[in-house]
Amino acid sequence: MEYFKKLLDLLKIEREEDLRSYLKLTESSSVAERRANGLSWYPIAIRGSEMSRGDYLTVEIERTTHQELSHQLRFGASAVLFSNHDAKDRVEGTITHQSGNKLKITLKTDELPDWTRDGKLGIDVLFDNNSYDEMQTALKQAAISAENTEDQRLVKILTGISSPTFSNQPPHYAIPSLNEVQQQAVDKILSAQELAIVHGPPGTGKTTTLVQAIKALIKQDHHQILVVAPSNTAVDLLTEKLDEQGLNVLRVGNPARVSEKLLSLTLDGKMSEHPSMKQARAFKKQANEFKNMAHKYKRNFGRAEKEQRKALFDEAHKIMKEVGNTEQYIIDDLLRKAQVVTATLVGANHYTIRGLKFHTVVIDEAGQALEPACWIPILKAKKVIFAGDHCQLSPTIKSNEAAKNGLSTTLLEKSTTAHPESVILLEEQYRMHETIMGYSSKVFYENKLKAHQSVANHRLFADDTPLAFVDTAGCGFEEKSEGTSTTNPEEAVFLFKHLTQMVEQLSAHYTADEFPSIAVISPYKQQIFLMKELLQHSPLLQSYGDKISVNTIDSFQGQERDLVYISMTRSNNEGTIGFLSDTRRMNVAMTRARKKLVVIGDSATLSRLPFYSDFISYAETHNAYQSAWEFADI
Repeated sequence: MEYFKKLLDLLKIEREEDLRSYLKLTESSSVAERRANGLSWYPIAIRGSEMSRGDYLTVEIERTTHQELSHQLRFGASAVLFSNHDAKDRVEGTITHQSGNKLKITLKTDELPDWTRDGKLGIDVLFDNNSYDEMQTALKQAAISAENTEDQRLVKILTGISSPTFSNQPPHYAIPSLNEVQQQAVDKILSAQELAIVHGPPGTGKTTTLVQAIKALIKQDHHQILVVAPSNTAVDLLTEKLDEQGLNVLRVGNPARVSEKLLSLTLDGKMSEHPSMKQARAFKKQANEFKNMAHKYKRNFGRAEKEQRKALFDEAHKIMKEVGNTEQYIIDDLLRKAQVVTATLVGANHYTIRGLKFHTVVIDEAGQALEPACWIPILKAKKVIFAGDHCQLSPTIKSNEAAKNGLSTTLLEKSTTAHPESVILLEEQYRMHETIMGYSSKVFYENKLKAHQSVANHRLFADDTPLAFVDTAGCGFEEKSEGTSTTNPEEAVFLFKHLTQMVEQLSAHYTADEFPSIAVISPYKQQIFLMKELLQHSPLLQSYGDKISVNTIDSFQGQERDLVYISMTRSNNEGTIGFLSDTRRMNVAMTRARKKLVVIGDSATLSRLPFYSDFISYAETHNAYQSAWEFADI
């Protein structure tokens, strides 16, 4: 089918570009450089090891230095254990658990190599072939399904060949905690035979609605539901919320956050509490003892010792087979009892659930989900629920060519366009003052958003204004190129002077405990580094350090603060604005604030794009336009 052939071609282009980027970071790079780029833990210490499924060895590792560095070593990632002693000293494996500065890696060997006792050890993350392989396989399977007249009506609907259907008399479960439109969304989900889409703009309670809908679906047909999202963070949030509703939730994979509650909901956590696990542990201990005895034989042993060593290994392998059988029984038992299984998109093909089918699959944050990854869980289902907002950030695509040719268009967006009858827009938001909300509502949501009365007029203090655009045009705040990023040092300094003045005002209205939360955001990483430095050098702002966060717009999707500053950064004579032209990113930025939004930028540069000239006009009509010259004395 041409639809999937095109997607496969685009995925291939993206994979090649991603691999090029990875090789650029790793080839001929020192371990210190790889560590700085988040691709290595070095040095590390081995804290323990045990035999695991398939006679592989699982090793527990701890990062002993540079613990503050962010990294890409995640559950499910392919990685390699290496020694700095010799380039040949390396053994590959898969990360099976990661939490804080510890991880477990299952190595493709049944014993630790001798070289692990010499020199310093490290872990490198390898290129993520697995995710691409899973996506590629899913697309190929979907193409076959689409050609099969008997099979997969859902595939035909999602590719625009067929239309979705709805039940004439769906059950109605009144849920008092939901507003009218949220209730309609639940009803839509219950009536949908194949497809329902919950379009959730910022602050509209999408997660709350989704959780109640999942609860109602289980009540309706008692089928087990698979709930997935592109990121571990999103999966964790839903896992916790579903558990709070009293549902039996099984989290497949490794949570992004370390919390006892979350860990108790994971497969590993539930397995460790299972009554049959005691027996498996006893078997495993016995197998390890046999292996340790076998390893005590020296290399230059005679025939009798050789046979004894082999017998010990054989016995260990036999016992581990029993362990495998017991663990599989436990996994099957836990899966059988779970009402909801949660995982990431790629995690939906984890070996524990690879062969399972589900009546309904829920894909949350579908606006950030790469389409090929969505097909992994979709192929397991008869019905899919998309939830998300295609007017916010789209998935990250490394290849401009792939993005330009359609890979950046999500299945959520395609389905919303093709099947408007499946869509319900959540219209009431519970976050922003109505003036902050207004521009996004007009541009992205056909003016349909309305602010709930509890937030419509809330402010930082009585006579404060909820919106400000501070225009730096003519101030000489010129941007500077920093590699692939951009900075504007003078704009950053001005922003922090403005923020300092604002904090002084706020301190007259709030105690330290009640002080409003503040975010300073920008699209550019280098500008963020610069502003973090400025924050460090401000004694006043430092005294409110736990209330002030500085980060990129992309890092802030899904979050909110009482007061948000946006440093637009771009200021040049050519009117070049780079990826500020992605208005969806600005939609995210402009909808993080609850009570006050302050946008600082150069109107002369920004106004080349109608989106920004219209925003500046919007600010003017709401008496929210100010020139930076008005603050010359700060």
